[in-house]
Amino acid sequence: MLTIDFGSALRTASGSDPAAIPEILTKAAAVLDVTDLVVYLIDFGQSVLEPLPDRAAHAEVPGTESVAGSMAGRAFTDQEIVSSDRAEGVRVWIPVREGSDHTGVVAVTLPVVDEPRLRACAELGLLAGYLISAQARCTDIYNLYRRRRSMSLAASMQWDLLPPLVLRAGAIAVAGLVEPAYDVGGDCFDYAANGPSFDFAVMDAMGHGLGSAVIASLAMGCYRHGRREGRQLATMHTDLGSTIESHYDDRSFATGLLGRIDIETGVLTWTNAGHPLPLLIRNGRVVAELACPPTPPWGIGGASPTVATEGLEPGDGVLVYTDGVTEARDRDGRDLGIERLIDLTDRSASDLLRPERIVRHLVQSVRDHLGGDPVDDATVMLVRWAGPQR
Repeated sequence: MLTIDFGSALRTASGSDPAAIPEILTKAAAVLDVTDLVVYLIDFGQSVLEPLPDRAAHAEVPGTESVAGSMAGRAFTDQEIVSSDRAEGVRVWIPVREGSDHTGVVAVTLPVVDEPRLRACAELGLLAGYLISAQARCTDIYNLYRRRRSMSLAASMQWDLLPPLVLRAGAIAVAGLVEPAYDVGGDCFDYAANGPSFDFAVMDAMGHGLGSAVIASLAMGCYRHGRREGRQLATMHTDLGSTIESHYDDRSFATGLLGRIDIETGVLTWTNAGHPLPLLIRNGRVVAELACPPTPPWGIGGASPTVATEGLEPGDGVLVYTDGVTEARDRDGRDLGIERLIDLTDRSASDLLRPERIVRHLVQSVRDHLGGDPVDDATVMLVRWAGPQR
């Protein structure tokens, strides 16, 4: 039976240089007779797979692989093992996951491919994800290899705020992206699977750059603190406003949404601080903008929040976004607009596609509309509820 020795690999990694992951994986996969193992990490822009150097290898480090149009990119996007016959054997590309999040791809060459080897290859991808996740807490190596270019201080702060971009946990699947990846300042999102409920939030701090990143950091810290204290949405909403207002005397503010889904019933409750309305997706189409009387943005003061309620049906998705999406302006000065966003969502939001695929399509559509990266921050997050888990 072909199996990957997880225990030995984890013990080796616990006392190894964090850069030694390719060598650890090669040793763990020795039972498969693998050669030419390469670990690729997805860049922050989600467009290119960057190879990690293997210090034990004498061959040149391979080049980058584009997510669009490459076998490595296909494995990453589809989250399935793909292979191609070569003169020296079969080249296999294996998705790497950190929990639910998509980290990259491991490429190996095998003498032959059969079901036992493919099952073992899938385990190798899981092992790679766990090793990277554990080691990333004590090294900057993986962060640096994910950077295609220099990242602004504001963007670096914002990326440190974000949760994993993809999560699948029981009845909930969620995915989010922020753009421009290397210069984002005021946008952020968060979520937490907390037993009987799923909490999520999106925030858009005023301005751009370092100042907005600091406001977003304060807002996110306040939200997480309230959530972990077990506070209700209305209380967290009010606390966010008073916290920002008490720390700034220049009317600095952030817009945003706070949401909570009851996992068993699918009841969505949410509050709105001067933010664009979320879209309800049902059977692959946008069926409504969810209404909620807004308070002024957090930091400006105002009335107590209204907690809106919506009953979700199994398979429903809730799309939240920042105004950098609908206000994305092309070279002719035309905004993308809400109608165009709904049209793009209808084209992308098939029930057969995972949320991360839909979110990636939407963000790419914003780039296409602009002819490049967004000038203003643009964030998209999609939360899907599968129904009660019996």
